[in-house]
Amino acid sequence: MKIWIDLTNSPHVLVMRPVIERLRERGHEVEVTARDFAQTLGLCERFGIAHTAIGRHRGGSLLAKARGLGDRSVALARWARRRRFDLALGHGSNDISVASAVLRIPSSTTFDYEWAAVQHNVNCRLARAVVVPDAIPPERLYRYGARGKVHAYPGLKEEYYLADFEPDPRVLRSLGLDDTLPIVVVRTPPAVSLYHRFENDLFAQVLDRLAGSQVVVLPRTPEQRTELSRRGGLIVPDHAIDAQSLIAYADLVVSAGGTMNREAVALGTPVFTVFEGRLGAVDERLIAEGRLRRLEWPEDVVVERRPDRRGGEAAPDRVRRDPAVLTDLLCAPVGGGR
Repeated sequence: MKIWIDLTNSPHVLVMRPVIERLRERGHEVEVTARDFAQTLGLCERFGIAHTAIGRHRGGSLLAKARGLGDRSVALARWARRRRFDLALGHGSNDISVASAVLRIPSSTTFDYEWAAVQHNVNCRLARAVVVPDAIPPERLYRYGARGKVHAYPGLKEEYYLADFEPDPRVLRSLGLDDTLPIVVVRTPPAVSLYHRFENDLFAQVLDRLAGSQVVVLPRTPEQRTELSRRGGLIVPDHAIDAQSLIAYADLVVSAGGTMNREAVALGTPVFTVFEGRLGAVDERLIAEGRLRRLEWPEDVVVERRPDRRGGEAAPDRVRRDPAVLTDLLCAPVGGGR
């Protein structure tokens, strides 16, 4: 088969990397398109994923997103028209859902946050398979047009794409970190996302509390990077880094976004969420299980070495799952892709 995968945001590179590898191991031809947003292109380069860069993020307003969807979908359709793909895959990429529908290419979509209504009203209606964690009740997706299309997998998507991951201590040296002292990793709020429209005062208070510690802040946009650099007292990388290794060696993660929270859970690192939007079923389950904590007061953040991180080693508490499971579910429209 000839399979097309579209990447529109940084986490999508991580999720789709092992899927691309499994598909190629099975003898399928895979081509990748990627949007210039956040660190998507940089991560493609770091993981050696050959790709065609098409389009960029147009802004956070509903109108800007609509224009971006229209323009990029047209550009993708033009690019794909003569390539005769058998299947199109995306992680919440509305662009590939629209373009593949126009070209009558069967498509699958996957995501793990069910309340992004604008996004899901597009991709769930157009895709033939909707692949989500089993924590999400299928009926929550019916209003998006997903009835009869839902394919559920156990656990977290991070447990699949991190299955073959081993942390690399070089990331600590590259950032000038002393691994004998506590390390905190902070992820900024997704300010351009439609489902996160709040002034996150708690996040700013947490940064104030962490001042003077070894704190690495991972911004989402160039504007956030500039603002954080001006703030001072923080380590703000100016390029794509091995964030998963950094999380594995950290003593604490404080994140306003879902993917990094769940990466910390999968890697056994204590994590607070400061997400102020509506909690999804995955985070609800993790909080109920005590694997994720919701931060309510900045005073709850205590900077100290975690007991299981000794001698610069990452936590041994890991959950690993076979990425072939995700690959099979994504290929459901064409019989599983075996």
